[in-house]
Amino acid sequence: MSRATTMDSASLAPAEARTPEARVAGAMSGFAREIGALSAFRLESCIHCGICADACHFYIATEDPQYTPIWKVEPFKQAYKREASAFAPLVRLLGLKREVKAEQLAQWQHLLFDSCNLCGRCSLICPMGIDVAALIEQARHAMFDAGLAPKELYEKAAHQQATGQPEASVEPYRDQLKAIGEQFEVEIPLDKPEADIMLCVPRTDIEHYPIAVASLARVMQHLGLSCTFRSDGLVAENYGYYAGGKEWQREISLRLIDQAIACKAKILLVPECGHAYAALRWEAAELYGKPLPFKVLQVTEFLADELKAGRLRLGTAATGATTFQDPCESVRKGGVKEAPRMLMKAMGVELREMKNHGGFSFCCGGGGGVLDIERAAPLRYRTMETKLREIDDTGAATLLTSCSDCRRTFDDAQAHFTWNKTPQSLLELVAANLTGTARAP
Repeated sequence: MSRATTMDSASLAPAEARTPEARVAGAMSGFAREIGALSAFRLESCIHCGICADACHFYIATEDPQYTPIWKVEPFKQAYKREASAFAPLVRLLGLKREVKAEQLAQWQHLLFDSCNLCGRCSLICPMGIDVAALIEQARHAMFDAGLAPKELYEKAAHQQATGQPEASVEPYRDQLKAIGEQFEVEIPLDKPEADIMLCVPRTDIEHYPIAVASLARVMQHLGLSCTFRSDGLVAENYGYYAGGKEWQREISLRLIDQAIACKAKILLVPECGHAYAALRWEAAELYGKPLPFKVLQVTEFLADELKAGRLRLGTAATGATTFQDPCESVRKGGVKEAPRMLMKAMGVELREMKNHGGFSFCCGGGGGVLDIERAAPLRYRTMETKLREIDDTGAATLLTSCSDCRRTFDDAQAHFTWNKTPQSLLELVAANLTGTARAP
């Protein structure tokens, strides 16, 4: 059942259906609504040092100043200075900041969506403590309200808001889950009325990596845990978050929240999906309007806790020299750095870290919805080369990650560059190396 949206339908129309004036008015008013004291402080604090440029893989790959992260919010900074800053009347009177025109705003779509993964590396390195990625996310909200979200992201967000999944499928995802269980001979717990843990799954895994879904079910079964998937809250991704549709993001998150509450879950377990973790762990409670009545955990931190408690025992994994891709949204926004390394150490994995790893890791290049934007592909491939070189420089034979979008991005790189690495799932590796007797739930 779809939720009724509280947003005016005109504000959600694609760009083609909006007049230039309406686009500008929508974006500027949307950004004005987003601006609070903290965001205003961030906008005023920038000293134009350029350090964020040196942190951004888009700038590193191109050396083009337009890809400087803080520059990506410039039209909205102009609007703030003209309309909401302390000296706004003086700014308008003296013409210190020009009014943003429709043509400028349409051109900026490329900078806010095509050339930003929302990875947060720029925020981490800013000497003034400005959360540049948060400002870009706010600017995306305004662009969405103006009808200027990329078509691919808008359509997936609309479909997910209405149906619970980003795209139509031949069979409902719940039926595909059952088929995955049969294929891999593992029980898929579905729609239990009560469970301690509610599971969700990336639609990327359902469509591209069904063994990852089976691996999650197998590990939970081995641990003897009370858990369930819920038909009305299956998909971990949140395309409202990607497209900048804040109300749609809220409604998509509420599907999962409502289902977790319905089955009285103590934990909502986020699978290998970086942005789903950020959207549910850090933003869902704010959009919900009160504290969530359950914990939100990423699967690797959950399994690391089980490992520390002695309930999860693992055998030696024959991976050879291995490197690990830290998902941006998990490691930089969630601090999930040590958990995957604990799991790898327990399996005797020979880990060769990239030059930039952990909190300083470069994005795979596909995050923030960029992988779904067709026109962004040439720039994305150019930008990805920084990451691919770092992986190759480790000399590792095996590439592990705990994010399905990273995995899909690297698969795409393998095809495009004829690259010789096949990304593997850390969760799948855990499931393949379980030891000890499975416990009864």
